[in-house]
Amino acid sequence: MIVVLRRAVIDGSLPYAEQLRRRADAIATACVHAGESPDASGALDVPIVMSSAFAFESAEQAAGAFTGDNDAWIYGRWGNPTVRALETKLAALEGCEAASATASGMAAIAGVVLSACSSGDHVVAPRSMYAESARLLRERLPKLGITTTFVDGTPDAYARAITPATRILYVETPSNPTLGVVDVRAIVALAKQLVPRPLVVVDGTFATPFAQTPLALGADLVVHSMTKGIGGHGDVIGGAIAGPRDLVDRVRETVVKGFGGVISPMSAWLVARGLRTFALRQERACATAAVLASHLASHPRIAVVHHPSLAAHPGHALAKEQMHAYGALLSFELRGDDALARGRKTLESLRVATHAVSLGDVRTLVVHPASTTHSTMPREARALAGIGDGLLRVSCGLESESELFADFDRALS
Repeated sequence: MIVVLRRAVIDGSLPYAEQLRRRADAIATACVHAGESPDASGALDVPIVMSSAFAFESAEQAAGAFTGDNDAWIYGRWGNPTVRALETKLAALEGCEAASATASGMAAIAGVVLSACSSGDHVVAPRSMYAESARLLRERLPKLGITTTFVDGTPDAYARAITPATRILYVETPSNPTLGVVDVRAIVALAKQLVPRPLVVVDGTFATPFAQTPLALGADLVVHSMTKGIGGHGDVIGGAIAGPRDLVDRVRETVVKGFGGVISPMSAWLVARGLRTFALRQERACATAAVLASHLASHPRIAVVHHPSLAAHPGHALAKEQMHAYGALLSFELRGDDALARGRKTLESLRVATHAVSLGDVRTLVVHPASTTHSTMPREARALAGIGDGLLRVSCGLESESELFADFDRALS
């Protein structure tokens, strides 16, 4: 079962709530049924297969499993029925041939880069991105001879940074934590002009497959931290890579089988269970985020709100063209020279929203990136990425909108 992907356009002629309802309806059946069917016992839920090894029926079957002549299970690090069911569901939601689940989102990102790059190769990536992804590219991979140029996220900036050694054009859209929107189609068009052709890899964690399907825009691979909106309940760590089977298999061979970045069957089962309600959760969270962004944009103590639903957002028009929804994340910058102190006071005053890292939870989570999630990023790099000391990031959950709005109004005052 693969979701049929229509062209991603947010139609201004329809109320946003109606568009969210239609998007949820388009993927709801796949969320519930893809990758799942009753087993021999009739159990409706996919069993949690905890075995590390699997018995062979014959020596011939064993030999064939290792040569790829049959699909018999071999060893838990190489594959597992519970994990396979999750991967089938993920591929259905991304509208692609294959997906590979990994131990974490960072395992997925590192695996993609290491499967495509060798010593001497080069990556182009945006300045505004998840800090650990940036740290991987800025600090860890150069030790292996893989370098990165960080740019402002425009197609022209990507074009200027490309060298003959460039093997990956890495995109994070919307970006963490400033919700910048990168033109995926334009980056793909740029890649197609190059020989050898670099891979276009999109981190879709902020959007999730509900709000954006980068493969339909021409990207080669999409990566996710399933810990976030895909799992959705704040109780599991996992990552994913999705795309054409040959590329996904290459990454799987590197990161899962080679480096051991394997997700546990229990974690895979929890993510799959979370995905059954994915369409409903994202519909609600995306609706709340858009209304909260509009509400906060008029608050006298806030200088700017970052959310693609707002007409003043630099990526608003582009988001309407390449996204199914504006997403459940927003951030805002407090006014004044004492923004850092007041930001901390705001966090400590929240009662409904929770002060915690991560995102995509059923709870609304608020964090101060400069002192937590992006504290490993040099101050100069944070400034170039637009991450001010007074910036707060909000991941909208499933609470009452009215109680959530009142909570922010009280905390801000």
